[in-house]
Amino acid sequence: MRIDIATLFPEMCDRVLNESIIGRARRQGLFEVHCHNIRDYTLSKQKRVDDAPYGGGMGMVMQADPIYRCYEAIWKQVGMHPHVIYLTPQGKTFTQQKAVELKEMDNLLLLCGHYEGVDERVLQEIVDEEISAGDFVLTGGELPALMVADSILRMLPGVLSDEECYTEESHYNGLLEYPQYSRPAVWHGREVPGVLLTGHHANIAKWRRERSLERTFQKRPDMLERAPLDKKDRAYLKKLREEAE
Repeated sequence: MRIDIATLFPEMCDRVLNESIIGRARRQGLFEVHCHNIRDYTLSKQKRVDDAPYGGGMGMVMQADPIYRCYEAIWKQVGMHPHVIYLTPQGKTFTQQKAVELKEMDNLLLLCGHYEGVDERVLQEIVDEEISAGDFVLTGGELPALMVADSILRMLPGVLSDEECYTEESHYNGLLEYPQYSRPAVWHGREVPGVLLTGHHANIAKWRRERSLERTFQKRPDMLERAPLDKKDRAYLKKLREEAE
């Protein structure tokens, strides 16, 4: 897989993507990530990539041409049109399900906006979809782009030690993750649940499933409307609702 990030701050993106598990996997060549400075593609001697908005108003707007030239250069390197995602508060909120969908693609281009946004015409020309990190506004699209890249890359083969490292996590199966514990067995008078010490895999799996349902019911009940639930799950949720009344 290859991910390209078009940004005004490529060094910032590279620093993050060179750290921790993602950085190690990147050095091992398990995927490709390239961070491109949009300023390198402007024809302005001053390296300007923005201008005042037509119609007046506060702030500046990123110009269409430098972004398009960056996109063209990436297209030539890849040999095909990459799937272009614009990071914007106006996009659909990013989810784990979307990350799973995107990890099946060969080439992604993440476009980071700045200032008052990007000239609408280049968005119409090249962007395939818009994604938001949430209902809030940041100074630029770099942090959302890094979040999207990290969530996708960590699921690629070989990045994590085992597929279960992400399939058991919150949101992957439509529920929040169950509580986790490590040594010591007793800390500040708080004990690890006894079932986790038994080695009985079926009982542990049952306990974890019930805790996932319980946490989701308490913290994110909206997720239960979309989660894949079986008869045992629904019976347990019915019990939780009765206890809560």
